[in-house]
Amino acid sequence: MLLKVGVIILLLMGCCNVYMAQAAQSQDKAFEEFKETFWKQYWQLNPGYAASLGLTDYAGKLVLPTVSNMKKETKAYQQLLKKLHKFKSNKLSVSNQTDYSLLENTLSSSIWYINTFKAYQWDPSSYNLAGTFDLLLTNEDISKEKRAQLAYNMLETVPDYFAAARKNIERPTREHTELATAQIKANITMFEKTLPNFMEQAPNNALSDAERGIYDTRLKAATEAVKKYSKWLEDKLKNKKAEWRNFRIGKEFYDRKFYFDIQSGYTAEQIFLKAMEEKTALHQKMAKVTTQLWKKYFPDILQPEDDKKAIKMMIDRLSLNHVDRNGFIEAIRQQLPTLVQFIKDKNIVYLDPKKPLEVRETPEYMRGVAGASISSPGVFEKSRPTYYNVTPLTDYTAEQAESYLREYNHYMLQILNIHEAIPGHYVQLVYSNQSPSLVKSIFGNGAMVEGWACYTERMMLEEGYGAEQQPELWLMYYKWNLRIVCNTILDYSTHVLDMTEQQAIDLLTQDAFQQATEAQEKWQRVQLTQVQLCSYYTGLTEIYDWREEQKQKLGKQFDLRKFHEQFLSYGSSPVPEIKKMMLAEQEKNNKK
Repeated sequence: MLLKVGVIILLLMGCCNVYMAQAAQSQDKAFEEFKETFWKQYWQLNPGYAASLGLTDYAGKLVLPTVSNMKKETKAYQQLLKKLHKFKSNKLSVSNQTDYSLLENTLSSSIWYINTFKAYQWDPSSYNLAGTFDLLLTNEDISKEKRAQLAYNMLETVPDYFAAARKNIERPTREHTELATAQIKANITMFEKTLPNFMEQAPNNALSDAERGIYDTRLKAATEAVKKYSKWLEDKLKNKKAEWRNFRIGKEFYDRKFYFDIQSGYTAEQIFLKAMEEKTALHQKMAKVTTQLWKKYFPDILQPEDDKKAIKMMIDRLSLNHVDRNGFIEAIRQQLPTLVQFIKDKNIVYLDPKKPLEVRETPEYMRGVAGASISSPGVFEKSRPTYYNVTPLTDYTAEQAESYLREYNHYMLQILNIHEAIPGHYVQLVYSNQSPSLVKSIFGNGAMVEGWACYTERMMLEEGYGAEQQPELWLMYYKWNLRIVCNTILDYSTHVLDMTEQQAIDLLTQDAFQQATEAQEKWQRVQLTQVQLCSYYTGLTEIYDWREEQKQKLGKQFDLRKFHEQFLSYGSSPVPEIKKMMLAEQEKNNKK
């Protein structure tokens, strides 16, 4: 009798498990259908972003930044969020749980940015059409005839776009107004030179004779509109009675922006306090290496008892080893094959030879924030390469250039290339674009993206890169690492604790051992951005700690390449979400 009861119980349990599995599959199927609906609406609301990802159907569509359009956008996001919340996240697959979290964050943050943060009211630099037109004109997945037609269509609304911009702006920050004034020159160049040149080279049948006449009229109107906007900004800057908004966003906004943008297991204050501790630890490591190197570089000079003074002397000495200003970009280009070969020799991660990387001068409309960056092709783009943008030093004085080159000396330049290119941003973004989940690829998490790039710097040195340059390279790495630690301190201290410019410069030059030009540019950057400077250290901390946890857990079974490729396979998801998915996959494999 007991045996029969046991059998019945087992059968019932089996039926229950089958039912639960079927219910879960049904939930996932419904969620996949929701995502399809989401994308259709999202691309309609964000055609410019869709076009930047390679969705050619949305190229040439310009949404005017009017209050009414922003209200429509908010309402749509609220409706999508309501539909999303009908799903129970814990009933979905682990992968879809992450997609749920990312969609919820995207929709909630979008609503917050429009209705609460309202950068469109105080940041004139957000109205920049040069990049929009550039993406269209350089998109070789679209025929020249079609691009010409789309540009023709888009030009019609340019005057209305800048009219809406002027109407939106209420008491802007002086700093963002100055940036907008500098970047607007690229917009003028676009309408006065780039577009006319493109149309001259376009096939004759791209536009009819009548359309070409209308095109000339629209181009003239667009050019006048952008010049009018530029003059309006310049007049604001000249107005001594103008009221300016403080560029500092304050603790309430900062904490919320950190929550949405970083998506970390840490709060903003926690990562700030952790960075303060790490700064002290790095100073100790740097002091140790400095003592090790002292007699090699200063055989006749007694090492100062003040560690910071000794470290600075050593860094200044090593920084003299740098490239010529005119060869800066070419030096970057020539270093990349060495990194590729090292990755292959050490079996660190797979590099796709079909995904080209091109070093280029930073386009004018992108300048003014960072000296080096990566422009990755969109998920849907077939032909566009990844661009490694490097700003030339042509506008620098001799003194500024020398300061900058000392900052990006022979050792630092290698670390920069690891970070930006191989196996940093370039490699991570190639993997991200190949993720089976569009959500994970498209809604990239800044802390994961920047954290990965920072993680690879340390990982490469640990694997033996530049062995012949050590311990010098390690000292410079510590200085570089100190940079991202102090980025976090600088960002939080400036926007939350009201750090002054002089305090910021002192932090960067005295505690982070940065050159004056680099420090001044970082102060410029922290006035124009918020939270982003925290992403580097936050992401690095979470990724490195996770790897070490995996090494300890798996022991001899731990494989660095497998770890890297599995970690990267989940797109640009937040690190806590990647950890959850990796653990779920490990548990699944253990049951087999």
